[in-house]
Amino acid sequence: MLQRLRHAEIMRRVRLSGATSVSDLASQLGVSPSTIRRDLEVLDRDGTLRRVRGGALLLDGEVSVDADADRPFAEVAEVDELDKEAVAVRAAELVSDGDVVLLDIGTTTMRLARRLRGRRVTVVTSSLAVLDVLRSDPEVELLLLGGMVRRPYHSLVGVLTEAALSQVVADRVFLGASGVRPDGQLVDTTLAEVPLKRAMIAAAGQVVLLVDRHKFPGTGALRVCGPDDIDVIVTNEGADEATLRTCAAAGAEVLLT
Repeated sequence: MLQRLRHAEIMRRVRLSGATSVSDLASQLGVSPSTIRRDLEVLDRDGTLRRVRGGALLLDGEVSVDADADRPFAEVAEVDELDKEAVAVRAAELVSDGDVVLLDIGTTTMRLARRLRGRRVTVVTSSLAVLDVLRSDPEVELLLLGGMVRRPYHSLVGVLTEAALSQVVADRVFLGASGVRPDGQLVDTTLAEVPLKRAMIAAAGQVVLLVDRHKFPGTGALRVCGPDDIDVIVTNEGADEATLRTCAAAGAEVLLT
Protein backbone atom coordinates (compact mmCIF):
# COMPACT_ATOMS: atom_id res chain seq x y z
CA MET A 1 0.00 0.00 0.00
CA LEU A 2 1.32 3.45 -0.92
CA GLN A 3 2.26 5.69 1.98
CA ARG A 4 -0.38 8.34 1.23
CA LEU A 5 -3.09 5.66 1.06
CA ARG A 6 -1.82 4.10 4.28
CA HIS A 7 -1.92 7.49 6.02
CA ALA A 8 -5.49 8.05 4.86
CA GLU A 9 -6.53 4.63 6.14
CA ILE A 10 -4.80 5.23 9.49
CA MET A 11 -6.70 8.49 9.92
CA ARG A 12 -9.98 6.84 8.95
CA ARG A 13 -9.49 4.21 11.62
CA VAL A 14 -8.42 6.72 14.27
CA ARG A 15 -11.46 8.89 13.55
CA LEU A 16 -13.67 5.82 13.71
CA SER A 17 -12.51 4.76 17.18
CA GLY A 18 -10.84 7.80 18.76
CA ALA A 19 -7.71 5.77 19.51
CA THR A 20 -5.69 2.95 18.00
CA SER A 21 -2.60 0.88 18.66
CA VAL A 22 0.50 0.20 16.58
CA SER A 23 0.01 -3.56 16.72
CA ASP A 24 -3.60 -3.39 15.50
CA LEU A 25 -2.76 -1.03 12.63
CA ALA A 26 0.16 -3.21 11.56
CA SER A 27 -2.05 -6.30 11.51
CA GLN A 28 -4.95 -4.64 9.74
CA LEU A 29 -2.85 -2.86 7.10
CA GLY A 30 -0.44 -5.73 6.50
CA VAL A 31 2.77 -3.83 7.29
CA SER A 32 5.38 -3.99 10.03
CA PRO A 33 5.00 -2.19 13.39
CA SER A 34 8.08 -0.10 12.56
CA THR A 35 6.39 1.15 9.39
CA ILE A 36 3.30 2.14 11.39
CA ARG A 37 5.46 3.93 13.98
CA ARG A 38 7.10 5.99 11.22
CA ASP A 39 3.68 6.76 9.74
CA LEU A 40 2.37 7.93 13.11
CA GLU A 41 5.42 10.12 13.66
CA VAL A 42 4.82 11.80 10.28
CA LEU A 43 1.12 12.32 10.99
CA ASP A 44 1.94 13.69 14.44
CA ARG A 45 4.45 16.18 13.00
CA ASP A 46 1.85 17.25 10.43
CA GLY A 47 -0.64 17.92 13.23
CA THR A 48 -3.07 15.30 11.93
CA LEU A 49 -3.18 13.10 15.06
CA ARG A 50 -1.45 12.81 18.42
CA ARG A 51 1.22 10.14 18.75
CA VAL A 52 1.30 8.37 22.11
CA ARG A 53 3.28 5.42 23.39
CA GLY A 54 1.98 2.30 21.64
CA GLY A 55 -0.46 4.06 19.32
CA ALA A 56 -2.24 7.29 18.45
CA LEU A 57 -5.21 9.42 19.52
CA LEU A 58 -7.46 11.97 17.89
CA LEU A 59 -6.34 15.54 18.37
CA ASP A 60 -8.12 17.41 21.15
CA GLY A 61 -11.32 18.88 19.79
CA GLU A 62 -11.61 16.57 16.80
CA VAL A 63 -14.79 14.54 16.73
CA SER A 64 -14.78 10.76 16.58
CA VAL A 65 -17.19 9.09 14.18
CA ASP A 66 -18.08 6.06 16.29
CA ALA A 67 -21.33 4.44 15.28
CA ASP A 68 -23.00 5.24 18.63
CA ALA A 69 -21.09 8.41 19.49
CA ASP A 70 -24.18 10.56 19.00
CA ARG A 71 -26.37 8.24 21.09
CA PRO A 72 -26.29 8.68 24.87
CA PHE A 73 -25.38 5.53 26.77
CA ALA A 74 -28.70 5.69 28.64
CA GLU A 75 -30.58 5.74 25.32
CA VAL A 76 -28.70 2.69 24.03
CA ALA A 77 -29.45 0.91 27.33
CA GLU A 78 -33.17 1.22 26.65
CA VAL A 79 -33.00 -0.47 23.24
CA ASP A 80 -34.26 -4.08 23.43
CA GLU A 81 -34.05 -3.79 27.20
CA LEU A 82 -36.25 -6.81 27.96
CA ASP A 83 -34.03 -9.06 25.84
CA LYS A 84 -30.88 -7.66 27.44
CA GLU A 85 -32.30 -8.10 30.93
CA ALA A 86 -33.19 -11.73 30.23
CA VAL A 87 -29.64 -12.39 29.01
CA ALA A 88 -28.18 -10.74 32.12
CA VAL A 89 -30.38 -12.79 34.46
CA ARG A 90 -29.29 -16.06 32.81
CA ALA A 91 -25.64 -15.01 32.78
CA ALA A 92 -25.68 -14.26 36.50
CA GLU A 93 -26.59 -17.91 37.13
CA LEU A 94 -23.19 -18.90 35.70
CA VAL A 95 -21.33 -17.01 38.44
CA SER A 96 -20.41 -18.79 41.67
CA ASP A 97 -19.39 -17.17 44.93
CA GLY A 98 -15.64 -16.64 44.99
CA ASP A 99 -15.36 -16.28 41.20
CA VAL A 100 -13.15 -13.70 39.52
CA VAL A 101 -15.08 -12.36 36.54
CA LEU A 102 -14.17 -9.94 33.77
CA LEU A 103 -16.99 -7.70 32.58
CA ASP A 104 -16.69 -6.14 29.15
CA ILE A 105 -18.23 -2.76 28.31
CA GLY A 106 -21.82 -2.43 27.18
CA THR A 107 -25.38 -2.12 28.38
CA THR A 108 -25.93 -5.86 28.85
CA THR A 109 -22.86 -6.31 31.06
CA MET A 110 -24.05 -3.31 33.06
CA ARG A 111 -27.29 -5.20 33.67
CA LEU A 112 -25.29 -8.28 34.68
CA ALA A 113 -23.38 -6.16 37.19
CA ARG A 114 -26.68 -5.25 38.84
CA ARG A 115 -27.39 -8.97 39.23
CA LEU A 116 -24.04 -9.44 41.00
CA ARG A 117 -24.76 -6.93 43.75
CA GLY A 118 -24.36 -8.47 47.16
CA ARG A 119 -22.41 -11.44 45.80
CA ARG A 120 -19.00 -12.45 47.15
CA VAL A 121 -17.23 -12.15 43.81
CA THR A 122 -14.36 -10.21 42.31
CA VAL A 123 -15.27 -8.10 39.28
CA VAL A 124 -12.59 -6.76 36.95
CA THR A 125 -13.79 -4.28 34.32
CA SER A 126 -13.00 -1.45 31.93
CA SER A 127 -16.62 -0.29 32.09
CA LEU A 128 -17.44 2.90 33.95
CA ALA A 129 -21.10 1.86 33.88
CA VAL A 130 -20.20 -1.30 35.82
CA LEU A 131 -18.19 0.86 38.22
CA ASP A 132 -21.24 3.03 38.85
CA VAL A 133 -23.36 -0.05 39.59
CA LEU A 134 -20.92 -1.72 42.00
CA ARG A 135 -18.84 1.08 43.52
CA SER A 136 -20.79 1.17 46.81
CA ASP A 137 -21.27 -2.60 47.21
CA PRO A 138 -19.20 -3.84 50.18
CA GLU A 139 -19.51 -7.49 49.15
CA VAL A 140 -18.08 -7.19 45.64
CA GLU A 141 -14.33 -6.73 45.28
CA LEU A 142 -14.07 -4.34 42.33
CA LEU A 143 -10.96 -3.85 40.18
CA LEU A 144 -11.09 -1.05 37.62
CA LEU A 145 -8.66 -1.25 34.71
CA GLY A 146 -6.89 2.04 33.95
CA GLY A 147 -6.75 3.83 30.62
CA MET A 148 -8.16 6.65 28.53
CA VAL A 149 -11.82 7.49 29.11
CA ARG A 150 -14.12 7.03 26.12
CA ARG A 151 -17.14 8.99 27.24
CA PRO A 152 -19.70 7.80 24.65
CA TYR A 153 -19.06 4.19 25.63
CA HIS A 154 -18.56 4.77 29.38
CA SER A 155 -15.31 2.81 29.07
CA LEU A 156 -11.54 2.86 29.45
CA VAL A 157 -9.29 1.97 26.53
CA GLY A 158 -5.70 2.12 25.36
CA VAL A 159 -2.30 0.68 26.14
CA LEU A 160 -2.69 1.18 29.89
CA THR A 161 -5.87 -0.90 29.87
CA GLU A 162 -4.21 -3.62 27.80
CA ALA A 163 -1.17 -3.64 30.12
CA ALA A 164 -3.40 -4.02 33.18
CA LEU A 165 -5.26 -6.92 31.56
CA SER A 166 -1.98 -8.78 31.09
CA GLN A 167 -1.84 -9.11 34.90
CA VAL A 168 -5.36 -10.54 35.25
CA VAL A 169 -6.31 -14.21 35.64
CA ALA A 170 -10.12 -14.57 35.65
CA ASP A 171 -12.43 -17.56 35.92
CA ARG A 172 -14.57 -16.22 33.08
CA VAL A 173 -15.16 -13.17 30.95
CA PHE A 174 -18.58 -11.90 29.98
CA LEU A 175 -18.06 -10.41 26.56
CA GLY A 176 -20.22 -8.10 24.45
CA ALA A 177 -20.05 -7.48 20.71
CA SER A 178 -21.70 -5.63 17.85
CA GLY A 179 -22.78 -8.92 16.37
CA VAL A 180 -22.10 -12.48 15.31
CA ARG A 181 -21.74 -13.13 11.59
CA PRO A 182 -23.44 -16.13 9.93
CA ASP A 183 -20.07 -17.95 9.92
CA GLY A 184 -19.80 -17.50 13.70
CA GLN A 185 -17.18 -14.75 13.60
CA LEU A 186 -17.54 -12.30 16.48
CA VAL A 187 -17.33 -8.73 15.15
CA ASP A 188 -17.30 -5.20 16.51
CA THR A 189 -17.45 -1.67 15.15
CA THR A 190 -15.04 0.08 17.51
CA LEU A 191 -11.35 -0.30 16.76
CA ALA A 192 -10.16 0.79 20.20
CA GLU A 193 -12.22 -1.92 21.93
CA VAL A 194 -11.15 -4.88 19.78
CA PRO A 195 -7.67 -5.40 21.33
CA LEU A 196 -9.23 -5.17 24.79
CA LYS A 197 -11.78 -7.84 23.99
CA ARG A 198 -9.00 -10.08 22.71
CA ALA A 199 -6.96 -9.42 25.86
CA MET A 200 -9.97 -10.28 28.01
CA ILE A 201 -10.41 -13.54 26.14
CA ALA A 202 -6.74 -14.38 26.78
CA ALA A 203 -7.09 -13.54 30.50
CA ALA A 204 -10.09 -15.77 31.22
CA GLY A 205 -10.54 -19.50 31.70
CA GLN A 206 -14.00 -19.40 30.13
CA VAL A 207 -15.42 -17.01 27.52
CA VAL A 208 -19.13 -16.23 27.79
CA LEU A 209 -20.68 -14.15 25.03
CA LEU A 210 -23.65 -11.98 26.03
CA VAL A 211 -25.63 -10.85 22.99
CA ASP A 212 -29.35 -10.37 22.57
CA ARG A 213 -31.18 -12.05 19.70
CA HIS A 214 -31.02 -8.99 17.45
CA LYS A 215 -27.27 -9.48 17.00
CA PHE A 216 -27.66 -12.87 15.27
CA PRO A 217 -26.53 -12.44 12.63
CA GLY A 218 -24.87 -9.08 13.21
CA THR A 219 -22.58 -6.71 11.40
CA GLY A 220 -19.22 -5.13 12.11
CA ALA A 221 -16.06 -4.32 10.23
CA LEU A 222 -13.60 -5.63 12.81
CA ARG A 223 -13.05 -9.27 13.74
CA VAL A 224 -12.71 -10.01 17.45
CA CYS A 225 -12.42 -13.81 17.38
CA GLY A 226 -13.77 -16.98 15.82
CA PRO A 227 -16.59 -19.19 17.11
CA ASP A 228 -14.07 -21.71 18.44
CA ASP A 229 -12.86 -19.08 20.95
CA ILE A 230 -16.30 -18.87 22.60
CA ASP A 231 -17.25 -21.37 25.32
CA VAL A 232 -20.80 -20.25 26.11
CA ILE A 233 -23.32 -18.04 24.31
CA VAL A 234 -26.20 -16.51 26.25
CA THR A 235 -28.93 -15.06 24.04
CA ASN A 236 -32.68 -15.05 23.52
CA GLU A 237 -35.13 -17.36 21.80
CA GLY A 238 -35.55 -16.04 18.27
CA ALA A 239 -31.84 -15.58 17.57
CA ASP A 240 -30.89 -16.74 14.07
CA GLU A 241 -30.87 -20.52 14.27
CA ALA A 242 -28.36 -21.12 11.47
CA THR A 243 -25.81 -18.84 13.10
CA LEU A 244 -26.35 -20.53 16.46
CA ARG A 245 -25.87 -23.96 14.88
CA THR A 246 -22.58 -22.80 13.39
CA CYS A 247 -21.40 -21.61 16.79
CA ALA A 248 -22.52 -24.82 18.48
CA ALA A 249 -20.70 -26.90 15.86
CA ALA A 250 -17.52 -25.01 16.78
CA GLY A 251 -17.94 -26.05 20.41
CA ALA A 252 -19.94 -23.24 22.03
CA GLU A 253 -22.69 -24.12 24.49
CA VAL A 254 -25.80 -22.11 23.59
CA LEU A 255 -28.09 -20.97 26.42
CA LEU A 256 -31.41 -19.46 25.36
CA THR A 257 -33.63 -17.27 27.54
